[in-house]
Amino acid sequence: MIIAIDGPAGSGKGTLARRLAGAYGLRHLDTGLLYRAVARLMIDNKHPLDDEDAAQEAAATLNLGCIAESRLRGREIGDAASVVSAQPRVRQALLERQRSFGLEPPGAVLDGRDIGTVIFPDAPVKLFVTASAEERARRRHAELVERGERVDYDAILDDIRKRDDRDMNRAQAPLKPADDAIILDTTDLCADAAFEAACRIVEARRQAEA
Repeated sequence: MIIAIDGPAGSGKGTLARRLAGAYGLRHLDTGLLYRAVARLMIDNKHPLDDEDAAQEAAATLNLGCIAESRLRGREIGDAASVVSAQPRVRQALLERQRSFGLEPPGAVLDGRDIGTVIFPDAPVKLFVTASAEERARRRHAELVERGERVDYDAILDDIRKRDDRDMNRAQAPLKPADDAIILDTTDLCADAAFEAACRIVEARRQAEA
């Protein structure tokens, strides 16, 4: 069983993916962490983010176990990952890794930007989770403030809009819903309501496939 979840930054897809994985006894892969890890290696090794040769090598030799997940969070690394993820050779280097994860029994929930369109175009369940840019910025602002960071809402909103533009307009695997994906807009939904809505979608697709 493979559940493909795509969507822009801050839409709530990661939280939703983890909860669905727990509910259905599946493994979970936040594919964005792979690109964040490549970006972290580029920064640590002082390579320019647009050095595709270095980024491809980092992707090919990536060992997530050697990088603390805490070093893969935050606005800076998120923006850097958005730059790195636009590079075709980096995406190709990580493609089979994502497919192998999903195909290992009993299946998995994968969230990212191109799961339903590129990684698993035949996944029986595809969700495209979205929310308004303003609501996503509000969530990110609240999250960072709770961590004790001093942040500006308008700056976060600007970052989100720029990231959306990069992700949606990149040449390879642009962010967009798969033709057969169900759109789940979480702008006005709390986490529990979004989870309940997602479960209804999953169950409906499972019954249709039966």
